[in-house]
Amino acid sequence: VGGLWVSPVEVENALVGHPSVLECGVVGREDHDGLVKPMAFAVLREGVGSPAELGHILQQFVRERLAEYKRPRWVEFLPELPKTATGKIQRFRLRELANKSKPASV
Repeated sequence: VGGLWVSPVEVENALVGHPSVLECGVVGREDHDGLVKPMAFAVLREGVGSPAELGHILQQFVRERLAEYKRPRWVEFLPELPKTATGKIQRFRLRELANKSKPASV
């Protein structure tokens, strides 16, 4: 990320620490300057607020837990994460989604 190494697991653990997030996956995505920044895909627990509202809440939440360069620049909410038969997150599918999507910046 901008020349610095970021562990997706560290970012995922920070996001999952929020009570509204059931699970998440983080991948790198190029920004408008061609630099790779973290993008998060999150699955919300049932009955929580609107995704638009939660995007800002999650940004504030991770601001207290992660260095600025580790914070996700974009968050997209999914009904479920793509997984293998053994339950591992299919990060290549998340990268495909990241390259196709125009998620809101947070």
